[in-house]
Amino acid sequence: QVQLVESGGGVVQAGGSLRLSCAASGGTFSSYPMGWFRQAPGKEREVAAAIGRNGDGTYYTSSVKGRFTISRDNAKNTVYLQMNSLKPEDTAVYYCAARAGFTYSGTYTSPSNYNNWGQGTQVTVYS
Repeated sequence: QVQLVESGGGVVQAGGSLRLSCAASGGTFSSYPMGWFRQAPGKEREVAAAIGRNGDGTYYTSSVKGRFTISRDNAKNTVYLQMNSLKPEDTAVYYCAARAGFTYSGTYTSPSNYNNWGQGTQVTVYS
């Protein structure tokens, strides 16, 4: 069982930045593709960014390209999401997710691809 704990959310003015962290425990972090998802009120959970096991592949949804950066430090069992130039439409609960126990790496963009989730951290951007 993999435990994921997010941190770094908060309230920020439009144009500001936040850095989310997700610390993993209970497994072999370096073997998991990871993803950051977000869910706004009344909307479905959607991928914001995803990263392969070794950080050699990344994916960004179009609305965050050029503003968000996903990275990981396998020595620290942590994945990050650097969010710059934040907009009010980025307001959501952000979740990190791990795809554990599968053979292949790569980046995965559907919530159904992941089998371990954190509790979420709220990001609120005001104009």
